[in-house]
Amino acid sequence: MFKAKNRGPRVAGAIAAAAALVVMTGCASADPTEEATQATDDVATVEATKVVVGSFSFPESEILGNIYALALENAGFEVETKFNLGPRQTTIPALEDGSISLMPEYNGNLLFFYDTENTARSTAEVDAELATNVPAGFQVLNSSSAQDKDAYVVTQALAEEFGLATIGDLAKIEPFSLGASPQFAELLYGLPGLASFYGVTDVTFVPIEDFGGPDTVKALVDNAVQVADIYTTSPDLVAKNLLVLDDPENLIAAQNIVPLLNSDIYSDELAAVLNAISAALTTEDLIALRTRVEGDEKAQASTAAQEWLEAEGLLN
Repeated sequence: MFKAKNRGPRVAGAIAAAAALVVMTGCASADPTEEATQATDDVATVEATKVVVGSFSFPESEILGNIYALALENAGFEVETKFNLGPRQTTIPALEDGSISLMPEYNGNLLFFYDTENTARSTAEVDAELATNVPAGFQVLNSSSAQDKDAYVVTQALAEEFGLATIGDLAKIEPFSLGASPQFAELLYGLPGLASFYGVTDVTFVPIEDFGGPDTVKALVDNAVQVADIYTTSPDLVAKNLLVLDDPENLIAAQNIVPLLNSDIYSDELAAVLNAISAALTTEDLIALRTRVEGDEKAQASTAAQEWLEAEGLLN
């Protein structure tokens, strides 16, 4: 069960602030009916805006889609869901034709989808580039601190033995073996970047086909490899006592969770709901949510999403 945390703006506060502004504006008006008319129009706008929330076809995306959908429904929007749609080659056209209108996205991969030559790496850089690359008719709201991206991972035991905290600290354990998908040997953030960004070169590469999955984790825990490429929201990070090494040089580009929407559904009320979610969501939250849904509990994505929203004070 999630514990409530005192951080970030809350939806209820944002809506209350908006209501207060309407009242103050009405008080200054010479026409006493103006306030009531404006308030009625605002409510009608929310109720008339149908939001169709999509997701990619993996559990984390469905969890995020449920978080968006439940929070918007709670705020008075009419909401429909179309989850497990597939890759961007499916979701982007669906956003364009309006068959869906909102997607939980990843800022780095979304930017790369539109600009394969971009060199942005930090969250701030990626967000800035994304704002100029998203085509007309689309809009990106505030990014979350939560990230799901590749990471250089070691066991806590190895980190404590050799004082490992950052990727650059891997120089302390050279030579070592690194397990990752076969493509990692050639990717910029893989072996070439490890050498050019951090000067770590004495590495034996061990290709493992499951993209940071159970085979990769087992190889790391069994010390068949000393370093592995595992995603930052993997439940195994907690379950197997693993450590994500910090990346101060931003070798691996940011992959923050960000709402992507068809501009036709935009309103200040909708933005307040989604931006409050982004302000609250952390990488640790995603690990916990995935653990509930993908682990032994086998919780429904909608249940985990609702209980997270309640714990964060994002439902009223």
